[in-house]
Formats: sequence, C-alpha cells, structure tokens
Amino acid sequence: MAEVYTGRFAPSPTGLLHAGSLVAALASWLDARAHGGRWLVRIEDVDTPRCVPGADQAILQQLAACGLVPDGPVLWQSQRGDAYAAALQSLVNQGWAYPCGCSRKEIESAQAVARHSAAVYPGTCREGLNGKPARAWRLNVLAVQQALGLPALTQWSDRRLGPQQQNVAQEVGDFVLRRADGLWAYQLAVVVDDAAQGVSHVVRGQDLADNTARQILLQRALGLPTPQYLHTPLVMGANGEKLSKQNGALALDLSDPLAALGQAAQVLGLPAQPAPHNFLTQAQASWTRLFISRPH
Repeated sequence: MAEVYTGRFAPSPTGLLHAGSLVAALASWLDARAHGGRWLVRIEDVDTPRCVPGADQAILQQLAACGLVPDGPVLWQSQRGDAYAAALQSLVNQGWAYPCGCSRKEIESAQAVARHSAAVYPGTCREGLNGKPARAWRLNVLAVQQALGLPALTQWSDRRLGPQQQNVAQEVGDFVLRRADGLWAYQLAVVVDDAAQGVSHVVRGQDLADNTARQILLQRALGLPTPQYLHTPLVMGANGEKLSKQNGALALDLSDPLAALGQAAQVLGLPAQPAPHNFLTQAQASWTRLFISRPH
C-alpha cells in the first residue's frame, strides 16, 4: 500500500509570522499539494514563557489570509504533556535516558576544561548525579547507538541539501529531553508529535537541519518512523543573520497577501507567477518541477 503523504507546518507562537516563517509555510503547503497529500498545522507552544498570548490564533489567521488552510485539526503541543511523559518513561525503562543535575555554569566550565564547543554536553551525569539533585533529563546517545547497533555517524538524505551526516555523540553529546525548568525539550516533542500525526514529509527552514540527526536517533530509540526531510532557504536580515523573532523580524504585512506569497516564492527559487488569480496553482506546478519531478 502506498504511503499517504502528510506534511506539516509547526510555528512557535512567540510572535506573529514574519517573511521567513511564510517561506517555510508556503514550501510545506506546496509540497503537500504537489504530492496530493494532507497539510497539517501544529502550534509548538511547549516553551510557554516565550509564547505571546493570542499569537497562535493570529498565526492561523495569517495563514488563512494567504490561502494556507490546514486539512485537519490544529494540534497544540501544550496539550500533549502526557504523550511526552510516556515517551520519556519508555526511554528511562530501556536505560537510555538519565537525570542530569548540572547547572548551565557547571556545563560551561566542564566544556572549557574539555575544550568542547558550547553545543557539546560532556556526559558529567551519565554515570550518576554524585549527590546533586536532578534537574533535566538527557538521552544517553552512546547507549542507544550501542543497543540498537547504530553507527556513530547518523546519515540521512535531504531532498534539497543532499547527503547529510552528524556524529551526535561528538558534536552535540547527550541532549536534553526535559529541561531543568520542567518544560519539554523541542527534540522530544517534535519527534513524538510527528509520529502521532502520521507526518511522512518534513519541510522546514534550513536552520533546523542541524536538529535532524538528534531527531532520527530519538525516532529509532522510540521505534518511530523517520520522515523524509527537505530544508528550505532562509530569509536573511539586513545584518546578515537569519530573520527571526529573536532579532526583531517584523510581522508579515498582509495588506497584500499575494505580494507576500510572491516574495516567499522567490526565496524558494520558484519563477515569477504572471497570473495573480491562480498564484498557488502555478506555484505548485513550479514546485513539482523543482523538487518532485527530479530525482532526490
């Protein structure tokens, strides 16, 4: 039986959509339509202190103004705590997750001694807390790889970027599943929810490509399927950095939705669309030629 395509757009309601957000939203919508599949929207609001009240509904209204309407109910991660807790408990039962008592300062000091970059956790609590109270929970990357017979290099093929690989143990270390403040980590939440929603294809911004290896490891540890991935080009700000809410990106000007969609299409490498009345239909045909008709 052929796989049923399910894609998703998963914004965080820390503010309104900006130009970069629309690129990812449009790309994921076009990919779903070009495959004849479903397109879902998930509100990734696990980081509750950063969420802006009302931003979730405003985002849904922004998408609707652009003609991007989900094919099923919207899912809010803030309502999914029980599912994340069950996934963590499964990993704990296997001996693949452990409590960590390190403060941020202690981790930075250990990294300096080991000459690790700031991204790498040195495994301080892997063999025990040594009297410290538990703060966060982490995945024991090497234990998962050894138990499942996985290679040190996690490899995958991105539909736009091509072959990718990462040594998670060396480049990231044992990453967080539940934070010291009790909130669920992005990596665990996104893996559990992609599986629960039947997501077969993930289309998202290139800034998230570095997360993929960690998510693949978690998928394998939890016995969940691995979607196909495509990471889209980023919209850069005037300062040369990725356009984001954190560095002051302005909310989308949707006084002319077609103009906003046209700019997003240009970032994706789609040709100019001459007929405004059927923009999305023409963009879908262009997307098919670029990302589906060709081998990947």
